[in-house]
Amino acid sequence: MLSTKFYELHGVRVLECVPDGAKLQTYSDAVDLIGKTFENRATLIVIPVECLDDEFFQLKTRIAGELIQKFVQYRRRLVIVGDISRQLAESSALRAFVNESNRGKEVWFLASREDLNDRLERAV
Repeated sequence: MLSTKFYELHGVRVLECVPDGAKLQTYSDAVDLIGKTFENRATLIVIPVECLDDEFFQLKTRIAGELIQKFVQYRRRLVIVGDISRQLAESSALRAFVNESNRGKEVWFLASREDLNDRLERAV
């Protein structure tokens, strides 16, 4: 079970996973997080890169697609925060996916929480 914390950022209620060794790996993990967002009225989920297995970033595994689809289906925005430069260097498909995601409003891949703060501040 992933540890989480809640807070407000620019008027948005955020659920953030706490990097404590547990990883978001399964459909069930995603559903648990979504349930927590409903219980705590959060609309944005922040997942540090440390909470994801390398397999998440290998698009051929379909893990990223399935988990992200679940968050979007329940209208929960998702932000992956942290350095994924190694994964991006290894996969042109991942680079294209991240670039396309960052153009939208539902899923963002950001280098830092400061980038998240700036992006939400601009969106207000």
